[in-house]
Amino acid sequence: MTLPLPPLREVVEKYGLAAKKSLGQNFIFDTNLIDRIVRAAKSRSPEAFEKGTVIEVGPGPGGLTRSILENGAAHLVAIEKDERCLNILEDIRALCPDRLTAINADAMTVDAASLGTAPRCIVSNLPYNVGTPLLIGWLRRITDFSGLTLMFQKEVAERIAAKPKTAAYGRLAVLSQWLCETEILFTVNRSAFTPPPKVTSAVIHLTPRKKPLAPARFDLLERVTAAAFNQRRKMLRSSLKSLGDSEALCKAANVPPTARAEEIPPEAFCLMARILEK
Repeated sequence: MTLPLPPLREVVEKYGLAAKKSLGQNFIFDTNLIDRIVRAAKSRSPEAFEKGTVIEVGPGPGGLTRSILENGAAHLVAIEKDERCLNILEDIRALCPDRLTAINADAMTVDAASLGTAPRCIVSNLPYNVGTPLLIGWLRRITDFSGLTLMFQKEVAERIAAKPKTAAYGRLAVLSQWLCETEILFTVNRSAFTPPPKVTSAVIHLTPRKKPLAPARFDLLERVTAAAFNQRRKMLRSSLKSLGDSEALCKAANVPPTARAEEIPPEAFCLMARILEK
């Protein structure tokens, strides 16, 4: 179905909606690109679209919102902090009142895992300034989601999907890949946005694993990886000193104390977190 709504550029002009840098806003008006994102999300989380809940953060002028509904989402919850966008969402909701719920709130304060009914997936062109902390929060509740299809700066997407022994590999890769399978779907040129950001973007999909790569407590794995990667150029025997006896920790985890953080796979960091717990 196609919603009988004016083009996105006309909507922006009608409501005088200029992107705010303070909110990390960059709008996309290319409906082909928008539909590509939504089709990718639906193909990976079909049940959330068909009988569960799709969650979107920062809908702005509503391009992604329209496409999610046009692609058959049974229930879409759109979280929008910018009050200027609420009338736009109301225009869309008027055409499908039973399928769209708009929440005027800061997504950092919303428990997305409690919205709507399961299965839930998140599809969002994330505001650049809060994308990473939002992802970390969702990872803490990852069993409540069937999938995350998200647009980040390309550099951030690469950090999420990075493998050990690469420059992009770090804390974000360990936490993400511990709990999810990650897949960069495609990149998006800066010219696709209004206003154009200074960087290229990328759409990435995270599929929650049936069980984590290895047992670990989230908070302790965060502590270990933060210590290791905050001084990533140093050997682990130096970077992990803030956790206690770093030499003993490395030995117990069967990790060379002379190794550097980027050489260590997620499973080994999980083992360190379990040792730290004991």
